[in-house]
Amino acid sequence: MLFIRSFMILFLCYMTIRINLCFSSNPYSLRTLSVDGHFSFDEVHHAAEDFGNMFQLLPLAVLYPKSVSDIATTIRHIWKMGPNSELTVAARGHSHSLQGQAQAHQGVVINMESLQGPKMHVYTGNYPYVDASGGELWIDILRECLKYGLAPKSWTDYLHLTVGGTLSNAGVSGQAFRHGPQISNVHHMEVVTGKGEVLNCSEKQNSDLFHSVLGGLGQFGIITRARISLEPAPDMVRWIRVLYSDFTTFAADQEHLIGAETTFDYIEGFVIINRTGLLNNWRSSFNPQDPVQASQFHSDGRTLYCLELAKYFNRDTADALNEEVGNSLSQLRYITSTLFQTEVPYIEFLDRVHVSEVKLRAKGLWEVPHPWLNLLIPKSKINDFADEVFGNILTDTSNGPILIYPVKKSKWDNRTSAVIPEEDIFYLVAFLTSAVPSSTGTDGLEHILTQNKRILEFCEIARLGMKQYLPHYSTHEEWKAHFGPRWEVFSQRKSTYDPMAILAPGQRIFQKAISFS
Repeated sequence: MLFIRSFMILFLCYMTIRINLCFSSNPYSLRTLSVDGHFSFDEVHHAAEDFGNMFQLLPLAVLYPKSVSDIATTIRHIWKMGPNSELTVAARGHSHSLQGQAQAHQGVVINMESLQGPKMHVYTGNYPYVDASGGELWIDILRECLKYGLAPKSWTDYLHLTVGGTLSNAGVSGQAFRHGPQISNVHHMEVVTGKGEVLNCSEKQNSDLFHSVLGGLGQFGIITRARISLEPAPDMVRWIRVLYSDFTTFAADQEHLIGAETTFDYIEGFVIINRTGLLNNWRSSFNPQDPVQASQFHSDGRTLYCLELAKYFNRDTADALNEEVGNSLSQLRYITSTLFQTEVPYIEFLDRVHVSEVKLRAKGLWEVPHPWLNLLIPKSKINDFADEVFGNILTDTSNGPILIYPVKKSKWDNRTSAVIPEEDIFYLVAFLTSAVPSSTGTDGLEHILTQNKRILEFCEIARLGMKQYLPHYSTHEEWKAHFGPRWEVFSQRKSTYDPMAILAPGQRIFQKAISFS
């Protein structure tokens, strides 16, 4: 009897432990967490969608945090579950991901835009900065900073993105040749790691975490707050467009401008394929320098290259503007009849893409598949790339804008996780395509994906030294090749800050190890 009683006690203790383990590893244990915000377990379908509209991975729950503590509590809870739980966590900003990077299949998606905390604070001293939430939109940061006559230095072309989202990649636009990407203009961050730790980091405090998270694709922590460098904001922008028919001249002029002592504040190029009546379309917003010559210009379906430039100025210094712009333009070799200019308020220029978004939404053309492809091409290979891609692969139409402009490696910090080519100057080439749903033609998703594959295969075969920006790979080996000699550091950082591989599963870099015992 004593033996039987002892056995029953041990058995009941064992069952109690098993039940507790099962409960703690049960995803619905999230319901027991005490958070300031709330979880949604029913309305989760929106979190399985993004701008790319090609991946739909349903999460188990969506967290709407009111505090950083909510995020830390949730991650810490999942971390403590250990390998018995399949739960992962993805931070979702304004859902502008392209390949499901901000999704978490049967995991937890954190809606960063609901994060509340200290209000945005603009410091106006000798070295101005703004402290902002990781879920804050860049357009709202711009509006707040302009109240103090200030603005961030580096931008993306589209401002309706969150701080945490762009800093987890790089954040690149036409100002990057001068100021570097957005990740080169951050002083300090608050980060929640894959263990649920809330850490402050900067160049001097937790510096390895600081550099890991910048450009880290969300692998090491969720950015909950960032301190961003500011500069005096101009009143107005002189916005200029000119055309080239020869790619080599077009590229050489861009390289000249980013290296000139006196130059423009924004420099981007884009490729125009088979666009008739192009200059007539420009007339709605831009004024031709020579209306007669402009009216006689015909593109004849040719591939053309547009150089887009901007010079910032204040109204009280407008007199010197014409001379500065004229001197810079005189050094370029564009088609003289295609010089178009206009002047707009600074905020209108920076938020220019949003105007197109409103028009596309009104036509039902915004929420379509976007099989974008973003590449970084070394300067020494850009002509080879252009000859093949614009001469042989993309010949009829581009299905969307194609950006192409040079940036300087010296403006990027090689301690961050961002991966760039080895050369001192490299080009961002962005194929910003849109697919027509259900189409089987050249504007359909399958055709565009096939073109993207041909471009990537050419880069590989020709050994261009290309790196993907906003990278997407499907195998572990491809990711290792992407990072190259930096893979070991990247992998070690993952082991340090997110050893269970809880964070950002949608990137498909690391897979959470699950125990089925």
